[in-house]
Amino acid sequence: MSKPILTVRNVSHRYEKQPVLENITFEINKGSFVGLVGPNGSGKTTLIKLLLGIEKLQRGEISAFGQPIQKFKNKGRISYVSQKANSFGRGFPATVKEVVSMGVMHNQKPLLPGQKNTLELVKHALKQVNMEDYLNRNIGDLSGGQQQRVFIARAIANEPELLILDEPTVGVDSQNVEQFYQLLSRLNQDLGITLVLVSHDIGAITTYVTDLLCLNRTIHYHGNPNDFENMPDEQRSKLYGHNINTITHDH
Repeated sequence: MSKPILTVRNVSHRYEKQPVLENITFEINKGSFVGLVGPNGSGKTTLIKLLLGIEKLQRGEISAFGQPIQKFKNKGRISYVSQKANSFGRGFPATVKEVVSMGVMHNQKPLLPGQKNTLELVKHALKQVNMEDYLNRNIGDLSGGQQQRVFIARAIANEPELLILDEPTVGVDSQNVEQFYQLLSRLNQDLGITLVLVSHDIGAITTYVTDLLCLNRTIHYHGNPNDFENMPDEQRSKLYGHNINTITHDH
């Protein structure tokens, strides 16, 4: 059985007197592809900040790779792609190579004999997202979908074990969304990267992920996405936290 790489126990969080998360408990196992869904204001962003150690833990416990998140130092094992990553306008003075290099240099330790140098890591990461031919292109000249692929390359350049993505299809046109989800699935299956994907696209979530986590201040469902999809609409909406319409993505 896979070992959990993230463990959340009895986590509650509030801003002033307003509760945002209440008694959250779940585990994320190594090699899984977790879809995190929930309506606006459900606490998804706060939960991600807590998992990344950005937000101070108020109540409960979170551990990453067996270490309390407050003491977790090996940040290179976890990478993050925000929904605002693909927001560079035309003429932004940075090439694709420079953008991806930032991810390498952010966590890089002194090179040991036989290790890949920065350029090798950059090229390898771009190859994984099918963007190797754009190495010297200006990031601002790319489409939203291409920019997001570059930022995924930046996130995986240091070969992390866990990748967290917050609404990664924001700014990606509908024709490329399906290819984008297929890319994430390949990173999970071929490279063995554990993924946590925050999304409102329930149809895509249930198509690609191995585990579905429905959040609306509390955990309403955590389990097999197929079981969730096959539930009666009324029961599924109750678990999700409000009425939903599921659109299935055919292949």
